[in-house]
Amino acid sequence: MSIANPLAGRTAVITGAARGLGAEMALALAHRGARVVLLGLEEDELARTAGGLPEGGSAGFWAVDVTDSAAMEETADHIRARFGSPSVVIGNAGIAAAGPFLDSDPFLWQRVVEINMVGSAVTARTFLPDLLRTQGYYLQISSLAALGPAPLMSAYCASKSGAEAFAQVLRAEVAHRGVGVGVAYLSWADTEMIQAGDTFAALRALRSALPWPASRAYPAPAAAERLVRGVERRSSAVYAQQWIRMVRLACPWLPPVVSLRSRFLMRRLEKNGGVGATGPLGAGGKAAVDDC
Repeated sequence: MSIANPLAGRTAVITGAARGLGAEMALALAHRGARVVLLGLEEDELARTAGGLPEGGSAGFWAVDVTDSAAMEETADHIRARFGSPSVVIGNAGIAAAGPFLDSDPFLWQRVVEINMVGSAVTARTFLPDLLRTQGYYLQISSLAALGPAPLMSAYCASKSGAEAFAQVLRAEVAHRGVGVGVAYLSWADTEMIQAGDTFAALRALRSALPWPASRAYPAPAAAERLVRGVERRSSAVYAQQWIRMVRLACPWLPPVVSLRSRFLMRRLEKNGGVGATGPLGAGGKAAVDDC
């Protein structure tokens, strides 16, 4: 490790690393000389992602459910035995499903919250002893959805808000012990999950109704690069898109504005028959539900 390259030689653990943003962050970390440990549900996809990392960049991968505390502890034991205590842990595992809350599948709604919020807490609890030993850094991947409500996305918004609050509390508890905790905020990243959402008329309408630049989808590699720069700096807040800084300042005014705009949007969607449950979005989301 060096000041110029603080991640070189460090072990970094990423959950939700089989595809999408997790896979892109793994690549960015590996290019910085980190040994990257990939965790996720899809073993074949984890192997594919690991195989695409630079030589020496992949420390290994394990298929594990982040909501299963016992399985996570067992996986952590394997990681420690092979590579020692991680210095970086990124809580990235997450899924999404959309649709009106009243019509939502209770099991799926709960599963979104379990993975996005409870899974983040399980991840942090599992690896916090390692981060205390290494005076390391934990990054919680949150979302623009944590800052403002989005109709049809109740489970996702609630879980990302909860994950954000959890990480902020954790930071307050461990900062004096040399552990850094950051929260990452990002808008729509052009991943398989977002692409799957765009196949539904209601979600396309929801995104197109947002003001620019919140309405566009951003390349996942660029977003991952910004997040990994935040890891290098041990930042308390990391923005995949810089304009989200301004959104945080506007948080108190977002709920009434969204509520007002949604009156017209939801009425139009319901009139056109375009509001319905999506089920889990993308292959990663389906794997998370099928595994349960």
